[in-house]
Amino acid sequence: MKYSKLFGKTIKESPKDEVSTNAKLLLRGGFIDKLMSGSYTLLPLGYRVKEKIEQIIREEMNKTGAEEVLMPLLHPKNIWNETGRWESAKEVMYQFKKDDKDYALSFTHEEIVMDLVRKHLSSYKDFPVKIYHFSTKFRSELRAKSGILRGREFLMKDLYSLHETEEDLDKYYWEVSDAYLKIFKRIGFDVKIVEAGGGVFTKNITHEYQVLSDSGEDTIYYCEKCEFAQNDEITEVKEADKCPKCKSLIRVGKAIEAGNIFRFGTYYSEKMNASYTDKSGEKKFPYFGSYGIGITRLIGIAVELFNDDKGIIWPKEIAPYQAHLVGLNKKADEVYQKLLDEGIEVLYDDREGVSAGQKFADCDLIGISVRLVVSDKTDNMTEWKKRTSKDSELITIEETKRRLLK
Repeated sequence: MKYSKLFGKTIKESPKDEVSTNAKLLLRGGFIDKLMSGSYTLLPLGYRVKEKIEQIIREEMNKTGAEEVLMPLLHPKNIWNETGRWESAKEVMYQFKKDDKDYALSFTHEEIVMDLVRKHLSSYKDFPVKIYHFSTKFRSELRAKSGILRGREFLMKDLYSLHETEEDLDKYYWEVSDAYLKIFKRIGFDVKIVEAGGGVFTKNITHEYQVLSDSGEDTIYYCEKCEFAQNDEITEVKEADKCPKCKSLIRVGKAIEAGNIFRFGTYYSEKMNASYTDKSGEKKFPYFGSYGIGITRLIGIAVELFNDDKGIIWPKEIAPYQAHLVGLNKKADEVYQKLLDEGIEVLYDDREGVSAGQKFADCDLIGISVRLVVSDKTDNMTEWKKRTSKDSELITIEETKRRLLK
C-alpha cells in the first residue's frame, strides 16, 4: 500500500480530550478516528490489525470444533424477557421503542443462541453445539475514558457451547481456556487466568484472562509462583498474604481484561425452554457456556503494552503490514514492486516533498515491526531496521525477501 494513497494519515498532536495511551497513539498513528466518547472508526491501518487478530482467534476457535456464524444485533424485548435480563441488565443495555415495539441493541448473545437452539435442535444426537461469531456489541458504558479499551460500541468474538452433560461442558470449557492461552501467546500477551464474579451474566465464578498493566482498571491478587489469581471483587486474600494453594507470597497489580469465560449450567436453557430428547426419550435441558474476547480491546491492550516515546511497537503477528518501506529515491519503486510480487505486505512511504526525518518519525509512530529504507546511500541494497532496535544493517533485496517470508 502506498502511503500517499492511504486513507488516514498521522497527526502531530495528541487529542486534548484523550487521556489513555492507546487512544493517543492510535489516533496520532492514523489507526482510528473518534466519532464520540466510546465510539471509534477503525481506519484502514486499524482495520488490518483487527483482521490479523480475528484470523488468529478464528484459527484457534476452529481447532476446538467450533463453527462460525453471524447473529443479529437488533433484538426484540420478548427474547430478553424470557430470562429476566430486560430488567436486570437494563443499566448496560441500549433499549428503545420503535412503532410501539421495544428493542435492544446487543450487548451479548446468550438469549439469541438459546433461541437458535430450540428452533433447530431436538435430539441428543445434535450435541455438542459450538458456534461463534465476530460482531459489534453495545454497552451503556459510563466510564468511556480509556480509548478503545472501554467503548460503548466495540467488536467482540463470542463463542457459545451447549452440551448434554455438565462434565462435557467442563471439558470444553477448559479446552477453550487452552485455546485462549494460545491466542494471547500468539499475539504477544502474558496473561493470568483470574477467578472473578459473573456480573449480569451469572452468579457462578467465571474466569478472566488478565494482562498486568499500570493502565488497567481491574485489580487482581495473584501468587508470585503458582497459578492462583483472583479479581478483587471476590477475593479474600491481601497483598503479602500466603497463597492458599502453595503458600508463596500474594502480590497485587492493576490489569486489563482481555477475555472472559462462563459456565451457566442449565439456567438459560430452562428459562427459555430450550430442551431436547435424550436416549431414553426424556426431556432434558442442555448445559450452556459462553466465551468472549474483545477484539478492539486487544488492539488497545497491545498499544498500552508495546510502545515507547516514539510511538507504537506492534507485535509481529498483528502488525498491519510486514514491513514499512521508506523511499528516499525512485529506486524504492522497484523494491516495493519486488516485495509485492513475493506476496509480502508492505506499507510504502512514497510521499514527495516530505523530509526523511518526518518519514522516519511517522514510521516509528505507526510501529510496524520492520523498517526498510531505500536511498542513494543504499545503492542496490536495503537498510533493514527492526522497530525495537537502534541498529540497522544493509542487506540485499533477496535477503530482505527471505527474512520477511520466514
